[in-house]
Amino acid sequence: VQLQASGGGLAQAGGSLRLSCAASGIFASFNDMGWYRQAPGKQRELVASITRRGTTDYADSVKGRFTIARDNAKNTVNLQMNSLKAEDTAVYYCNTLPPNWDYWGQGTLVTVSS
Repeated sequence: VQLQASGGGLAQAGGSLRLSCAASGIFASFNDMGWYRQAPGKQRELVASITRRGTTDYADSVKGRFTIARDNAKNTVNLQMNSLKAEDTAVYYCNTLPPNWDYWGQGTLVTVSS
């Protein structure tokens, strides 16, 4: 199983980025999936999730700014991030919900400049 996150980069505060998680060896549509992030010096946290039925949930810190969606045809889980803030700077990962230790990939770095 591989969950490859991509789409990170440098953005200005107030800007947008779209992250994508390409799944192989697993069907994202058959699993509850989540986007997680880890900021420097902080623990990894769940920021957005989507269940097999399509129910979404968000951390309070990103609610109203981030949107998680699944593309079943491409077997991807995407995270649209708008109105970015400096505190969104982190390495972003996708994984199942709850996370499977063996599925952690390298993540994708998002840096937001203020």
